[in-house]
Amino acid sequence: WFFQMVFVATAASIVSGTIAERVRLWPFFIFTAILTGLIYPIQASWEWGGGWLDANYGFSDFAGSTLVHATGGWAALAAAIALGPRRGKYGPNGQINVIRGSSLPLATLGTFILWFGWFGFNGGSELKLSNVDEANAVAQVFVNTNIAACGGVVGALLTARAMFGKADLTMALNGALAGLVSITADPLSPAIEFAMIVGLIGGVLVVFSIVGLDKLKIDDPVGAISVHGTVGIWGVLAVLLSNADATIGGQLLGIAAIFAWTFGASLIVWFVLKAIMGIRISEEEENEGADLSECGLEAYPEFTNASATAG
Repeated sequence: WFFQMVFVATAASIVSGTIAERVRLWPFFIFTAILTGLIYPIQASWEWGGGWLDANYGFSDFAGSTLVHATGGWAALAAAIALGPRRGKYGPNGQINVIRGSSLPLATLGTFILWFGWFGFNGGSELKLSNVDEANAVAQVFVNTNIAACGGVVGALLTARAMFGKADLTMALNGALAGLVSITADPLSPAIEFAMIVGLIGGVLVVFSIVGLDKLKIDDPVGAISVHGTVGIWGVLAVLLSNADATIGGQLLGIAAIFAWTFGASLIVWFVLKAIMGIRISEEEENEGADLSECGLEAYPEFTNASATAG
């Protein structure tokens, strides 16, 4: 039950990162309750606990590249479509305007916290540590999890350098998370070197996905759809390269079924909430910040206070 709660909290946090800055608080709370109480448990039961995808088609997703991460990514995609982009994000003639984050040091710290937490996420999915074989399995999961994250950083950094001419820190951070998502579907079977390659490919994919979604005018401030949704697909497909029991038909069916259910149900819920109570803050509230309009507190008061003092 503890790990189930961790998993559902992860799915909800993915959505919150995508829709930050423009969503009303209470519709988000309602959606979170539906996602974690209904949408997620239904599709998770299709694999874990001997569900029909596992029993009939051999679908394999050890700790949740799709069952957890892509579920959050696809729910976030539905939210981004229902909400629309942030004000000023996209201009005429395909122009994409960069809206910079508030604090790169905090973003980096958050990434390292997630990286550390992933040892529990993947290692805990082994479920027991009661004998030598299980202890060795958990140790292998830890090593593969860590090296995949390292590979993701390298892959994202090299890709960002090739595409933008800069070592983009935000892409590197998302690359680390992409490596972690990539290996989550099977952190036990691969050799260490292969786990690194799986993570590296995830780091490359996340950069292309973030750029691609921007071109489609799907506004995802933190790249959560790409990190968890796009790379979650890669993670499940990568199982085919290290686990002889997995089949391409079973993996593709699992991806398609979970996407159809999660994205479809999430989109319906968001549009129902939009029709009943509205889900987006006003332009004026977006300008002053949802932290102030929805919570009555400023997330970064030192910025505004400094501006007021300077004025």
